[in-house]
Amino acid sequence: MQRIYIPILASLITVLFSCASKDNSEEVNNLIEEKRAEVAPDKRVALWDLRFENDSLKGETDQPEALDALIDELKSQEINFTDAVSILPDAALGDKTKALVTISVANIRSNPKHSAELATQALMGTPLTVLKQDDGWFLVQTPDGYLSWVDRAGIHLMTEAELERWFREPKVVFTSLIGYVWKTEDQSEMVSDLVAGDILTIAEETKDQLKVNLPDGRQGWISSNEAQDWQSWIASRNTSPEALITTAKQMMGTPYLWGGTSIKGVDCSGFTKTIYYLNGQIIPRDASQQINEGELVDADKNWDKLQVGDLLFFGVKGTPEKKERVVHVGMWIGNGEFIHSRGLVRISSFDPENPNYDEYELGRYLRTKRIVNVPSEHVLSVSELLTNN
Repeated sequence: MQRIYIPILASLITVLFSCASKDNSEEVNNLIEEKRAEVAPDKRVALWDLRFENDSLKGETDQPEALDALIDELKSQEINFTDAVSILPDAALGDKTKALVTISVANIRSNPKHSAELATQALMGTPLTVLKQDDGWFLVQTPDGYLSWVDRAGIHLMTEAELERWFREPKVVFTSLIGYVWKTEDQSEMVSDLVAGDILTIAEETKDQLKVNLPDGRQGWISSNEAQDWQSWIASRNTSPEALITTAKQMMGTPYLWGGTSIKGVDCSGFTKTIYYLNGQIIPRDASQQINEGELVDADKNWDKLQVGDLLFFGVKGTPEKKERVVHVGMWIGNGEFIHSRGLVRISSFDPENPNYDEYELGRYLRTKRIVNVPSEHVLSVSELLTNN
């Protein structure tokens, strides 16, 4: 009897063990990747950091609906797993999942440390969504969707209700390129520096000065002629050729700063982003994102097709083996010239007879896109900044 049943028993054990230890990792990770391509193709604006290992779904995401869809798919395929995914905003934040930038220009970095790459900047009064904390740093999302890390000293954490109350307060936009908030009207002690585009709330008005509140509760005085109330500033914004050129040329000579989006320093896409912000539009952060907006104007160096405000993109053309690389952007200002940040904000020309002739950029020109008066999914009105965060 033993010679008959022992082999059968051994076979049953082998079958049961095989079923219990089936590795679904490759199948599930493929599903994770498919969902990532759908909901988070650009990790700069959507977080989908998931993996499947040891029968557990792990990682974190700010896409809860996509996670629910993935879990439903795993269940429908009868894949057993443990759900260990963290959904952001992190529950440890409590109800403090909103914030305002409290300094003139907040440096927002790719990782939670001062030595990390500068990813972007945000101006005072910019509302942020807060996703998690790491040792005094906060992962935040800017109104244009950019995900990166900011030091706690640069922001004021708030609940949604507190932010809503701030939205309703009367505000001013600082309009001079640079300036200061002073502790007293005699301007003897500085509270903070300011740059164009900073947003403050009004506490008191005198004949020629404004007492303002910074987002973290500090107060001080600015000259009335250096600011404009929010509503009239919004109403006066436009992307006319004159407005775009004036704003761009005001920043001539501004030093290049990787990750910079302010008068203190700009990279190429930070410069075009700042031009459009100060004229009422929020456009995506990076050149490789900006190129996906608007409508195609030119790809054949036919400069007659271009209008003031068009964005010119430069880089390395794609081949069957390699994807196109977009590495630079500038704005067309007419007469064969464009303005851009390379080393510093400068004007270049495609005319060989022009003293600003730029053979280098001509050689890596890709194409031109138009966003002025062209509906585009990721181009927003600045008025939405204080209503749609």
